[in-house]
Amino acid sequence: MTKAAPGPEAPRSLADLRALIIDIDGVLWRGDTALPGLASFFAFMRERGIAFRLATNNASLTPAAYVAKLARFGVHAAEEEVLTSALATAAYLRREAPGATVYVIGEEGIQQALRQAGLRVASEEDLTADIVVCSMDRGLNWTKLGNATISLRRGARFVATNADMTFPTERGITHGNGAILAALSAASGAHPTVVGKPEPLLYEMALASLSRSPNETAALGDRLETDILGAHRAGMPSILVLSGVASADEAAGADCPPSWVFAGLPELTQAWRSALG
Repeated sequence: MTKAAPGPEAPRSLADLRALIIDIDGVLWRGDTALPGLASFFAFMRERGIAFRLATNNASLTPAAYVAKLARFGVHAAEEEVLTSALATAAYLRREAPGATVYVIGEEGIQQALRQAGLRVASEEDLTADIVVCSMDRGLNWTKLGNATISLRRGARFVATNADMTFPTERGITHGNGAILAALSAASGAHPTVVGKPEPLLYEMALASLSRSPNETAALGDRLETDILGAHRAGMPSILVLSGVASADEAAGADCPPSWVFAGLPELTQAWRSALG
């Protein structure tokens, strides 16, 4: 199923696109299960010379871990082709608070990115951090939430890698980082600065890395409020797949509609191949 939305940012055809900025969860896989057409879609892009960057709000994994996961699904990618909200957050804090001490709710992806940016990651017992960074953490517990709350109530700055309220898994849609932010805000009265999509930094980093202009690059995602809204803010066309969070009805009623809508990667690949002839 395809749908072209009106608007100056929409190219005339998929054939006009030269690059993609691709979301991961809900687009390429759910949890540890690849979505249909994954390997064929990447083979098509390589065959046609369509450049891409994987740009995800999920800060839990490092670029190397994402590359390894893609390889398990038969897809070769380089670490340079992966951008995460962890990298965007680290870049933001390196600019805004160089050398700061950071208390982290999050996994290896965000912790590694912060350390590589020259920031000090506080120990779990340290309640004197300058900044609390919150991202997806499958080891989240009472102690982590408590320490973050105490630090925030003592005046630490509050930064979030993303505010996604939900997260698609094989078992169904579960809570996302936004739900954790809501708990911390309720307990501390603090409200976070959000770095990931739909904020522009991740898309700006991807476009700079691709050396492409926004009008020849599309954002591919499954979320209207992050992937598609972020594309609109960046002046880019967008492609929504219905394999993740958003539904066709939600897309039809969206204030910022996608340029195209497809059921999933197989339908997108087929339509794009046909457009190229």
